[in-house]
This record gives sequence, C-alpha cells and structure tokens, in this order.
Amino acid sequence: MTSNRRRIAAQRRDKETGSLTDSEPVFVAVAKLRRPHGLKGEMLVSVLTDFPDRIKPGVIFFLGPDHSPITIKSRRGHNQGLLLSFVELPERKDLETQRNKMLYVKVADLPELDEGEYYHHELIGFHVQNEAGEDLGILAEILETGANDVYIVRSAERKELLLPVTSEVILNIDTEQKSIKVRLIPGLSM
Repeated sequence: MTSNRRRIAAQRRDKETGSLTDSEPVFVAVAKLRRPHGLKGEMLVSVLTDFPDRIKPGVIFFLGPDHSPITIKSRRGHNQGLLLSFVELPERKDLETQRNKMLYVKVADLPELDEGEYYHHELIGFHVQNEAGEDLGILAEILETGANDVYIVRSAERKELLLPVTSEVILNIDTEQKSIKVRLIPGLSM
C-alpha cells in the first residue's frame, strides 16, 4: 500500500470490511455464522473460503462489523458446513446474538496463491478493455457460479457487462497496470 493510500485508509474505512471503499480490504470474510447448535456452545457455520482447513482450534479470527478478535475452541464437520465453538462465547446463550455475523481474517494473513491465481478483492476496480484497447468499464463484482466465475463490468454510464471467466474471453490480467484485456465473443455486449 502506498503512503498516499495509507493516509486515505486512516481517514475512511468501510464499516463491514475495515477497508477503504475504493481500495484493497483489510479483512475478508471466510465464514458466516448461522445458528447455535445443541447445548454445548457450538455454532453452525457456512464456509466461504477455498482454504477451510485454516479454520481450526487455536486460530484467532475477527467477528462481525467491529472485527472483534475471537478464538476457535473446537471444530467438527456437519452436513455442508462446520460446527465451531469459541473461547470467548462458551455457552449457547452467548451465541444467540451472533447469528448471521461474518468471520473474517486479515488480508495480510491470506495464503499466497500460485502464479495466475488471484483473490477476488485483488481484481475489483481493475479497468477492463477489449482487444482494441477500448475501455469497457471497471470490474465491479465477481459472481461465483457452478461452471466458472462471471465478471460484472460497469461502464461510466452504469451499464453492466457480464463476462464469463474463461480463457476464450479473459485474455490477460495485468496486476501492475490494474487492467484486464478481454475478447467480446458473440453475444457479449453492453
């Protein structure tokens, strides 16, 4: 983060992620707390990360919009999610008020990815151009679908373009220039 960005970061943070609204986040969500389970202080959790093995006893995460530190006490699988208990919330009654809160990690603590792989938050805000170099807009959002992700690109006129993340459409991602070069195949237009 450049010194200019640090100055801005100290002034304006997003309420949920602790992030700048127009820059890289400080926190990213890895799980969503659903509901208390049983009588032993466990909470049913939906996993939102590709690295669920990092959610384990002894690890400190950050809970809710205030990013309160919280330590995993125990973990076990349950259907499509996890059952977690927390050191700071030992009883079921403590968990009732935590429904639907997010569990975060600091971006600085995320595992490094292989060459050509990116975290979604790293790409949001990149300029998107077609093969001729014409500006199509800014990458505003990424949808996760069953087959492949879909980039939502917004133009200055607030029009949206949906781009499937395939090698046929996404030609190049330049992290230094913060740009994405795409090929608009038939059927893709604003």
